[in-house]
Amino acid sequence: MSEFTDILTHARRLNAATKDLSVTELQEVMAKLENIIEQRKEEEAEQQRAEAAKLADIERIRKDIEAAGLNPEDILGAPSRAPVKRSQRKRAPKPAKYEYTMSNGEKRTWTGQGRMPKPIQKALNQGKKLESFLIKK
Repeated sequence: MSEFTDILTHARRLNAATKDLSVTELQEVMAKLENIIEQRKEEEAEQQRAEAAKLADIERIRKDIEAAGLNPEDILGAPSRAPVKRSQRKRAPKPAKYEYTMSNGEKRTWTGQGRMPKPIQKALNQGKKLESFLIKK
């Protein structure tokens, strides 16, 4: 919600925001808000009339189709089938390419994708080569 809307919908905030306005200015604001409310009411009524007319047309057409002994598929064609969703195959995990040792002595591996493990990054910062972590086959 915007700050303006938030102020308008909360009495205390609205009171604080309008405390510098005179009664005459507040009445002018009220008149403008009433005009906006009337416009919105007219717009909503027009939308409701248009929706009612649309539903009446649909019902009339439906009755005409039934009276003619037709099915909606005869006019619109066969119902379209939903696109067949292909099952996504899980890709095989990449084999580990590098091996490193954690600070607690635990040996771990890394595929070379994604974020570089901190022990490897630390060693590279100290001048060690990435090739030194390669798993020998």
